[in-house]
Amino acid sequence: MTNQQEARYIIPARFRRMENMHIVFWLVKDISWCLIWRELGIAMFVPTLTIAIIIAWRTRSIRAELAHNLAIAFWITANGYWMISEFFAFNEHIIWNWVTGKHMALIPFFTGASILLYYYAVQRPKDMKMKKAVTM
Repeated sequence: MTNQQEARYIIPARFRRMENMHIVFWLVKDISWCLIWRELGIAMFVPTLTIAIIIAWRTRSIRAELAHNLAIAFWITANGYWMISEFFAFNEHIIWNWVTGKHMALIPFFTGASILLYYYAVQRPKDMKMKKAVTM
């Protein structure tokens, strides 16, 4: 492909504005977590996760974008759970063996990482192979 023929990923302005607000909500959530502002942190978790899910839904037809956006949604889920576990002091409670409340955040962290692992190990190579076959 020449530069003229290179595929483009174009984001409508209204989607881009939502993505930018997503970053604002995420930063306010994390700042609130750092400063131990429970109410604001939890309040900002809701729109941060909601927008992440909306972004993933809107990009569902582009496999690479969907994989990355789902990973982000799971990351925010894990991050929000971890924040809440610290706010309500169950982060250090033993749940089982050495697993604490905070460690439960590993479930969505690993889920997001697994989605990316699948994408890069299985889906992307298939897509690249198919793309190569089409251009030949």
